[in-house]
Amino acid sequence: MYGMRMLPLALAWLLSAAVLAQDPAPVAMPLGSEDVVPGVPFQAGDVLTFEQLDKLKDYLPPPFWENREYFFYEGMELTIGPFHRKYGEADAYTRVTKENRGKTSLGRDGSLEGYSGGMPFPNDEIDCEKDPDAATKIIWNFTKAWNGDGAMSNWSYTYWDRGEQLPLYYEGTSKIILMTDRVEPKYRQDPDSTGKIFRHEKRQTVFGIEVEAPFDARGILLLTYRYNSADGPLEEAKNDDTWVYLPDLRRVRRISTAQRTDSVQGTDFTLDDLRSFAGVPPQYHWKCLGEAEILSPFNTQDLAYPYTDDYNFGPYGFSFANDRWEMRKAWVIRFDPKNDDHPYSRKDIYIDQETNEPLYSFAYDRKKELWKIIWHNHRYSEDWDGTTPERTDTKAKDGVWYKGWEGVEKPNDLRIVADIIVNVQTGTGNRIEFWDGHGMPLRTKGKIRRYIDIGRLNKGR
Repeated sequence: MYGMRMLPLALAWLLSAAVLAQDPAPVAMPLGSEDVVPGVPFQAGDVLTFEQLDKLKDYLPPPFWENREYFFYEGMELTIGPFHRKYGEADAYTRVTKENRGKTSLGRDGSLEGYSGGMPFPNDEIDCEKDPDAATKIIWNFTKAWNGDGAMSNWSYTYWDRGEQLPLYYEGTSKIILMTDRVEPKYRQDPDSTGKIFRHEKRQTVFGIEVEAPFDARGILLLTYRYNSADGPLEEAKNDDTWVYLPDLRRVRRISTAQRTDSVQGTDFTLDDLRSFAGVPPQYHWKCLGEAEILSPFNTQDLAYPYTDDYNFGPYGFSFANDRWEMRKAWVIRFDPKNDDHPYSRKDIYIDQETNEPLYSFAYDRKKELWKIIWHNHRYSEDWDGTTPERTDTKAKDGVWYKGWEGVEKPNDLRIVADIIVNVQTGTGNRIEFWDGHGMPLRTKGKIRRYIDIGRLNKGR
């Protein structure tokens, strides 16, 4: 859902307002009948080295393969994980999806009509070949995918230039709360406020961020509201409201959220680049390019920040080649901006068909030349339940990384743990990690009220 998409956006707003161990053992995965496929030059359990890269060629997006020097390196050991593993989602999300099936439709500008939770357009109804609106439905499924309460995470942002880490970096914590379209039964009992935490709620999400490092940025606080109208036609959509507390000034300032496609603080990403797409779907034309069998680092076996600081991101700082990769079925969709001033001519996005999680995306400049490659890694909640040493989270009190809560017995949540953005024209790029992020909610409505209150910023830390 929108909440997790907004965690990196919160970091981006921080940058734009800058004026202002032990590693757990790999989780063993059972082999399924699909994990050995005739004609595929690898199978689950194989470990591929740099000398065996040609085996991957036909199972990677062509632009990624053409720029493989950023991502593969001598000494790498790429583990092949399961083929087409089923991850699913929480039972409550599945139930709401079934209840609302057929009630959601596309409106003017590709907006959502009749949506109140769950997956807007079940995947078994999507037909890329025959439905001209297929890509718009896919991007809404992506935007509204199961993501728990939102997110709570430590995060780390670093900036890289051909393998050298530059001085620009930040660390901190963040919390995102989904305010409406909730799937827990207790929020769906009242027909007048279905899925809303508070009756007549107009906010879709609220997210906040607190900066811990570097020292001269410590204590910066940020809070953003996104409204339900953002899902509607463009002329009806209310812009986000964002406030930031600056400890040096001891005051709260309001930040403009209008320029979502501008480069942030001279880095290589825009707000809408994060998680491959964090924008507003009606602002773009969407086209489905087809489907693909793709290898992707989909469920990490080696936890990085904040569990350890020696995860091997390769010589450029942009690689997951030393991790576990899985074979996935993906939609391939393209956006063309409706705004003529947009810096991209188009972006192609690979989205996992089962989980609606991002795998890769490729942004092209106004000359239609490849500009940026964006890719991700993930972590699955149910693989860290504390039942064995291999399934134990060493930073959790009882070894369970991500617990269920009232109405959600098992999260069944595949969470993004890193965004990597590479500018192939300059060799620079950005890495954002939030490896311990989860989607468990705050315990009471009182705690939620205090967290989302703008007055909290005026009190500083």
